[in-house]
Amino acid sequence: MMSKKRRSILLGRHIAVLAVMLFLPGMLNAGDLNPPGPPAPTMKTLDQIPPSWSHKLPASERFVLVLDGEAVLDKETGLVWEKVLGVVPKSWESGITQCLTLSKGGRRGWHLPTAEQLLSLVDPTTPSLALPGVHPFVYVNDTSYYWSSTTSSVEPGKAWYVKFRNDVSLNIGTACKGPECSALVWCVRGGQSHDAY
Repeated sequence: MMSKKRRSILLGRHIAVLAVMLFLPGMLNAGDLNPPGPPAPTMKTLDQIPPSWSHKLPASERFVLVLDGEAVLDKETGLVWEKVLGVVPKSWESGITQCLTLSKGGRRGWHLPTAEQLLSLVDPTTPSLALPGVHPFVYVNDTSYYWSSTTSSVEPGKAWYVKFRNDVSLNIGTACKGPECSALVWCVRGGQSHDAY
């Protein structure tokens, strides 16, 4: 039987041989870690690459159907929106519940969007329906309001809403969160789910 000391020595040798076999080829082939010169004309350094959020995509490239065609990915924001919207106005609390219990394409995790998320869809250059020209959404109403999860910091009993119509009226405002006030609901996945202003 081998002594403990001898086993420790053999184990140490095996580990040393294994380490040399694993790391020596990489160390020999690493070469100089400094680049041989400036980047080629087609290459860019990291500070020359604009962030993806700064790109304005044409509507035809901006939206992609996902989740078995039941939802739409906005490639500008990374948010996933319901494709087919409900047409029945609901109270703010009912809208929150509708989104929390929603399943589209077998996926849960939906929420009522913030005011900023809703406004990210508004295209101020489009007359009437204030969405980018070629969009895949169904039943977007340009004369009704859509609830946001954003509550008013000045009036906590009110929540912000967004209207998708470009005319002389504002596209955003507040309304009571009680059952006597209603607006349409458009659920989203991703991003933050609530805030207050």
